[in-house]
Amino acid sequence: MLGKRVLSAAVLIPIVGGAVYVGGLWFSALVALVALLAGYEYLAMMRHRELAPSYFLGLPLIALFVADAQWPRLGLLRWGLALFPLAALTVEVFHGNAAGSLMNWALTIAGGVYIGFGISHFVRLRATDEGMWWVTVALVGTWVCDTGAYFVGCGIGKTKFFPRISPMKTWEGAAAGFLCGLLATVLLGCFLLGLAVGRAIVLGVLLVLGATFGDLAESVIKRQAGVKDSSNLIPGHGGMLDRVDSLLFVAPIVYYFATAGSKLPF
Repeated sequence: MLGKRVLSAAVLIPIVGGAVYVGGLWFSALVALVALLAGYEYLAMMRHRELAPSYFLGLPLIALFVADAQWPRLGLLRWGLALFPLAALTVEVFHGNAAGSLMNWALTIAGGVYIGFGISHFVRLRATDEGMWWVTVALVGTWVCDTGAYFVGCGIGKTKFFPRISPMKTWEGAAAGFLCGLLATVLLGCFLLGLAVGRAIVLGVLLVLGATFGDLAESVIKRQAGVKDSSNLIPGHGGMLDRVDSLLFVAPIVYYFATAGSKLPF
């Protein structure tokens, strides 16, 4: 398992790093691809409960969020957030009040917002001043947090951490992830972005909390759906949604910190 995880990371990290460095449409295209793969996995998981959220509407809604982040002046969300919920509910009318219709509608829209809204902030973040470094801090801080939690949890973890949601996670692993992610974020924030130490610590705390609860939130979805992983797309890691679950929470946190953090009194 560890070997597969390392090999997958060795393949994926250069691809992500190259896209972050180049930015622009290449980066947005990668974000869109990742979002659509994660969205497909989410919708497929819901079908394990004999529900049928719409691929036809759910995936375009995810893409709409990314497109709006890339071309904000077009105002795509102004009509998209009106069109998609109404269209999805209209589709259920033609299903003739079939069992699960309301749940299918809700899951379609909720999945689109959950994945599309969260991940689209990476596109917005990359477009800010020093956006490449902000994205780097978000990604590396999250990866270090996850890695620290994984190794310490596997090595010495004993005390269960939300066992009904994620049975393998431990308080020891969570603490290690928090400290590792906080340290990585503070160092990167200070050296790459020139943040004051106090501001970097605030960013680090927010980032690791977002990463931790983003991971747990997806675990809730998987437990409700009755699956272990969102898919087996990435050897050793599960599915694409399993890889970006933390980032769906981290991306908005870092974006709004980057754009509003200057108002902090330190």
